[in-house]
Amino acid sequence: MKKYVKHFFDNEILSYLFFGVATTVVAVLTRMLCYALTSNELLATALGNIAGILFAFATNDTIVFKQERTGWFARFVKFALARLSTFLLDMGLTLVFVTTFPAIIGQFVHNDIKAVNTIETLFAQIVIIVLNYVFSKVFVFKNKSTN
Repeated sequence: MKKYVKHFFDNEILSYLFFGVATTVVAVLTRMLCYALTSNELLATALGNIAGILFAFATNDTIVFKQERTGWFARFVKFALARLSTFLLDMGLTLVFVTTFPAIIGQFVHNDIKAVNTIETLFAQIVIIVLNYVFSKVFVFKNKSTN
């Protein structure tokens, strides 16, 4: 079993997908908890993204793209800048579909704002996972560890 787990995590795409889902879970749970506590969708989106970015960098740098320990801060800055673009996309989608025009999604869920927020969150996360992989692969994680 240990051999299969190692083989799974040695595959960059499978490993990225696994940690992408884990990052999404961290971000969404943080976002939903913050939304439940504050009813502020933009604050919840921001805090969910911050939690997701920190978790994603730690897992991508060490496990997925197996980077050398040196130069991690420069990679973190690039990573944070790349994630800023998807963060802004997430904030924009929230602003459009939850804050400004909730009826677009709401018409399908009896205008339940919590359901609208949940649907928009899940949709946004799928788009963000794909974009973040492209940004990470092309711009951030270029040097493999020699281990």
